[in-house]
Amino acid sequence: MRIERLEIPLARLPEAFEGLTLAVLSDLHAGFPGRGPAAVERVVEETNRLGADVVVLLGDLVHRSRHAEVFLPLLADLEAPGGKWACLGNHEHGLRWYSRWAKPRSPFGVEQWRALYAQSGIRLLVNEAEPLVRGGERLWLVGVDDPCSGRHDLAGALVRVGSGECRLALSHSPDLVDEPCIGEVDLVLAGHTHGGQVWLPGVGPFVAPCRRPRQRAAGLVRHNETVMYVSRGAGEGLPLRVGCPREITLVTLSRVRSTGEVARECWACEGVAAT
Repeated sequence: MRIERLEIPLARLPEAFEGLTLAVLSDLHAGFPGRGPAAVERVVEETNRLGADVVVLLGDLVHRSRHAEVFLPLLADLEAPGGKWACLGNHEHGLRWYSRWAKPRSPFGVEQWRALYAQSGIRLLVNEAEPLVRGGERLWLVGVDDPCSGRHDLAGALVRVGSGECRLALSHSPDLVDEPCIGEVDLVLAGHTHGGQVWLPGVGPFVAPCRRPRQRAAGLVRHNETVMYVSRGAGEGLPLRVGCPREITLVTLSRVRSTGEVARECWACEGVAAT
């Protein structure tokens, strides 16, 4: 497991949110063989060590919906003074990424997922936005439903947000950046791809379930004025990774201080035990 740390400058970030930290977790796939309670507890422990202000969870937390009542309560131990926020992924809807024609197998609807997440102290955002408030200023978290299964509604989620305010979108899939109104979003945090799981030098991801995988499978992406970070995931549904380790990400937000300033990225491996 790799701990990745990066700083992302945003032009519209309110001064009160300078230095805000977000721990980003995606694609735990709890319940898959090898992704049992001990693995999830280890991810929670390592995330808490980062001391983030906010934790965001980007979908596919459980491999099958039947695992939810066993594994979601383990996430109640995540610690974040600014709250724990989540969006849904394709596995929560029972949709297999490799086939759009396979019938979804999730018995849960959105309201059932809301209740399950709430029991663990997690606020689930489904095509809606909620503000973080500091010093009288607001930073909006905009959570969309799963783009992979076509359930997202970014335009609808942005309705409550005032003109000119800073917006952070939580999306399971990086393909959200193809939405016509994506320019209204300052930062997208996404997952789904697992970074391709197999990353070949000079080639990139072997397979990644997104459009333009060489550009969007992992890491920082710039789309006009919108920045996106794509997590490589803290788990997987196929037990194979080469050149693409699992990750927990700590994002620090800062204000743009000079024209043309871009996101700065650095790596920090902290000896987290592989799971």
